[in-house]
Amino acid sequence: MLVLLPPSEGKADPLEATRSVSDRAGGRPVGGEPLVLEGLSLPELTAARAAVLDELVELCTADAAEAQQVLGLSEGLKGEVAKNAGLRTAGTRPAGEIYTGVLYDALGLASLDAAARERAERSLLVFSGLWGAVRIGDRIPSYRCSMGVKLPGLGALGAYWRGAMAEVLPEAAAPEGPTGGLVLDLRSAAYAAAWKPKGEVAERTATVRVLQSKIVAGVEKRSVVSHFNKATKGRLVRDLLVTGAEPADPAELVAALRELGYVVEAQAPAKAGRPWALDVIVTEL
Repeated sequence: MLVLLPPSEGKADPLEATRSVSDRAGGRPVGGEPLVLEGLSLPELTAARAAVLDELVELCTADAAEAQQVLGLSEGLKGEVAKNAGLRTAGTRPAGEIYTGVLYDALGLASLDAAARERAERSLLVFSGLWGAVRIGDRIPSYRCSMGVKLPGLGALGAYWRGAMAEVLPEAAAPEGPTGGLVLDLRSAAYAAAWKPKGEVAERTATVRVLQSKIVAGVEKRSVVSHFNKATKGRLVRDLLVTGAEPADPAELVAALRELGYVVEAQAPAKAGRPWALDVIVTEL
């Protein structure tokens, strides 16, 4: 099973994450080594990552006001520009510790047992405007660069990453690979634009939409609610990891989720080469 996740806009500070450990070590910093691009998973993306990193750092170093506008940052977040300017020397932590927010809180990587953690490191792939995609064990610094950003030189990052991803991701999703056959796509639209499974990979792919169900005047109303969507997706992935479920295809995924207590409505593709569409119905968190 290969699980495609969006990142989070908010990210943990590697220095804050290591502070308590540093204090226990008598003030000596622990961890936080600088970025090594060549050490990240999917090394075929190294050149593309370097190009984005170079332009982002140059932009944020040369003109903070322009960088703030390009990155779509509010006044309250303009400090993220300086953070980006120092990415090459900034401390790093595993990506699973850097990404925060509703989905990752519900996923709870830090509290997984050893077996579930190993499955998470093998199965989870987090998409990123800066890195393309990383695994949760990859060491990265905290940064700010969404997939929706349009850099002056490279252009829109969703389109920029499309070519490199098309070369690398089909192999990562190969059924004979370490992640198995199913591709569980939980990305938001902006990150899904960077790679769309095609052909037989698409036929092994399931996208998930979370709908909140409410009864209004005796009639069921369903709607997409961001908090329910993110939290449910995080909890869903956690449940699969903890139970050790290894569905080989979308049909087996539907069965596994229903066994775990989820209300799932599945729509098989009408044509070959298309993914399955799953609706997970929730009434409360």
